Amino acid sequence: MIGIYDETRCSLGEGPLWHPGLSALFWCDINNRRILTRGVEDTAFWQMGEHVSALGRLGDRLFVAGETGIFAFDPATGDREDIAPLEADNKVTRSNDGRADPWGGFWIGTMGKSAEEKAGTIHRFYRGEVRAMFGKITIPNAISFAPDGSCAYFTDTPTRQVWRQPLDQKEGWPKGDPEKFAELPRPDGAVVDKAGNLWCANYGPGLLTCHDKEGNLIQQMEMPVKQVTCPAFAGEGSSRMFITSAAQRLSDPSPMDGQTFEIEADGEGQQEFEVIL
Repeated sequence: MIGIYDETRCSLGEGPLWHPGLSALFWCDINNRRILTRGVEDTAFWQMGEHVSALGRLGDRLFVAGETGIFAFDPATGDREDIAPLEADNKVTRSNDGRADPWGGFWIGTMGKSAEEKAGTIHRFYRGEVRAMFGKITIPNAISFAPDGSCAYFTDTPTRQVWRQPLDQKEGWPKGDPEKFAELPRPDGAVVDKAGNLWCANYGPGLLTCHDKEGNLIQQMEMPVKQVTCPAFAGEGSSRMFITSAAQRLSDPSPMDGQTFEIEADGEGQQEFEVIL
């Protein structure tokens, strides 16, 4: 059963994050430069003044990947604390997909604001430092992590190829070269469940696909809109999943395009890792 969780129409909804401490879902509208939230009460949003795209847990605050930097944001007060620059001198790029890793780091991709070919990079924030890891990426997406920390996943969306990157177990840095994992219709954001299955939104065909640890397709769900962007589980052991979407660049958008959806998934979520400064 697919339902509408929030009717707010985002131009480019992205980066959904369930915050267990605040019992609320947070997500971004990249094009409209907003962070949105909904929990027990009605939807609220904050106008950020720059592109924001990905979120992490930082105590009762949010770790936010912005257009030119990473910052902490307090939903209770609206206060912002800058943490580190992110391609601050590059006017071509902005942040895109990202997620916290099991070591308290945060992987974040950048891309051209007009999707310029190979203009982006996947970086990692770790203990106060931002370090580039994979370059010449056009649209970085599907950043997610196995529950046991053995590997990370990522894609460059136009290639349709999702990669599996083995990780060093001491500090979580890439170990060796990435391996081919699966070819998808058009992979966007992804999350890994407690069993190690990767759930991926496919932007364009409107599909949510689920792949086992070997990359085999084990489930596929057709969503009510074509431009789905990223899934998120509602915490540890929950089968409740949220999926953001986009209404941008559609010649005849429906009222549902850009809304955030809710399903009961055939899987259990793992709790999102907390970022360590």
